[in-house]
Amino acid sequence: MSESSEVTLDFQRAERIGFDEAILCQGKTVAHLAEILAKAREKHARFLFTRLSQAQLEGLSQADRDSLDYEPVSRTAYLGAAKPEVGTPRIVVLAAGTSDAHVTREIQRTLRFQGVPSTLFVDVGVAGLWRLMDRVEAIRTHSIAIVVAGMDAALPTVVGGLFGGVVIGVATSNGYGVAEGGHTALNAILASCAPGVVTLNIDNGYGAACAAMRVLRVMESAK
Repeated sequence: MSESSEVTLDFQRAERIGFDEAILCQGKTVAHLAEILAKAREKHARFLFTRLSQAQLEGLSQADRDSLDYEPVSRTAYLGAAKPEVGTPRIVVLAAGTSDAHVTREIQRTLRFQGVPSTLFVDVGVAGLWRLMDRVEAIRTHSIAIVVAGMDAALPTVVGGLFGGVVIGVATSNGYGVAEGGHTALNAILASCAPGVVTLNIDNGYGAACAAMRVLRVMESAK
């Protein structure tokens, strides 16, 4: 089987669920990515690329690289322009530490690509609880909180007890010792005693952003 025959793109996803197809680059060859870019350009499609490594990017032709808006920390790239952001942010993204930036930036880049504004508060982990408490009133002006945390991941539980909107917890792989790899953080969020905290997989910033957009769409349709 040739590599090109392994590429089947979904050009109707936006019509079905409201946001364009995203390409998970992890595990794909440079040839796969070049084929995807060529097929997308034929259809004048907008695509979000996630988990695009610097090595994969550098393996593409100069023309392909020039067609992408790449952000290295989040490892995301835009093919096509992001939609204009409209309205007041209803999603707040909270990060326990600055070391979680690879996930928070993936969240914000995903939202921005779809034209969804958001607010970001970084370094509000519970080891310095005053940092979170100083921002509680600002957080409460939003409808959805995406809470990103590694290590013991206590932050989603604390936010769940202070904030009455939708809380989406994202464990990160940031940590060491028993916290290495993010499994302790994931289990902590899953075991949260704060009722109704939704839990995403480790480092799944893209999935968290999509979950928030689905909730926003339901809120808009209910008006």
